[in-house]
Amino acid sequence: MAHDDDSQALDRAYQPSPGLGVAVSDPVQNPGLPPHRERMTDKDPRAEKRAVRTVYTLFYLSLAGSIWAVAAYMLFPIEDQSLVSIRYNNLFIGLGIGLALLALGLGAIHWSKALMSDKEFTEYRHPTRGKDSTREASIKAFADANEESGFGRRTMIRNSLFAALVASIIPGVTLFRGLAPHSTPEDPTKGDPVVLLKHTMWDKGQRLVRDPDGTPIRAADVTLGSAFHVIPEDLATLSHHDGYLEEKAKAIVLMMRLRPEQLTEAEDRKDWSYDGIVAYSKVCTHVGCPVALYEQQTHHLLCPCHQSQFDVTDHAKVIFGPAARPLPQLPITVDDEGYLVAQSDFTEPVGPSFWERH
Repeated sequence: MAHDDDSQALDRAYQPSPGLGVAVSDPVQNPGLPPHRERMTDKDPRAEKRAVRTVYTLFYLSLAGSIWAVAAYMLFPIEDQSLVSIRYNNLFIGLGIGLALLALGLGAIHWSKALMSDKEFTEYRHPTRGKDSTREASIKAFADANEESGFGRRTMIRNSLFAALVASIIPGVTLFRGLAPHSTPEDPTKGDPVVLLKHTMWDKGQRLVRDPDGTPIRAADVTLGSAFHVIPEDLATLSHHDGYLEEKAKAIVLMMRLRPEQLTEAEDRKDWSYDGIVAYSKVCTHVGCPVALYEQQTHHLLCPCHQSQFDVTDHAKVIFGPAARPLPQLPITVDDEGYLVAQSDFTEPVGPSFWERH
């Protein structure tokens, strides 16, 4: 807050433009500040002590709510994926976090209204950098605020506030535990994203069928410039409760046919295509969006989410956008009946590139 002499100097220095100044016969008078009304905590020491107890009790209640949220995460697990477990987990964790934040907010509001200084004052706005005396006064204002709020001397309130603030972060950190792999001694790789995304339902001899009707695809039916959305044939045997959507999300493939001479193929991948037919994972290697747009003139695949582009003629390598690596290729051939089949599973993890950083 500026000193009175500083504000008077600023008033004398400012002169309104003649074009803006309007002289009136009855200018509005400054009514001044209203009379100060003392609170009960200002007049009664017992009321002040009650307010102090209320504030730190609310902060400790916030601390208890945060601790309960962490405990509820462990007491009501959702490993069995049942609806009842999910409902209890969300209910009790939510109650704990809600109590922690509500009590923290109420405590801060009650502290400011009942205990901190409530003196009225006018603060003048400075058009430029304040004078050194003004800057020194600002530093003094912070020191006065610390003294008037009691932050430095009300140790119970201060310590309980710190404890509640630190504890309020812990439930959020704890919830991230649910994103980590859940391995078991019997299956140490269970839940490992690298393992889960490196193995899909594709296997040797698995037929390529249309998505979603499951019709097998003959190589002779794939015309130049066409694009097929493909899933493994055995996917139809899964129900939604058995992980149909999860398996489909990993195994979905986009298949196209080009002229064989248009393909640039490495020596170890020359037999991964069949007569110009190539199949690549439909899951973008950026953040997992579906790469579903095929431009048959340039033979580019486009991810509509973040505009990554892949060159089908050259191992679906990235030619534009944030994707970090080419789309994984599915090795294919034909069976005795002329239907397209997979030679094996993908040889690398599908999906976003960060999954394979292990």
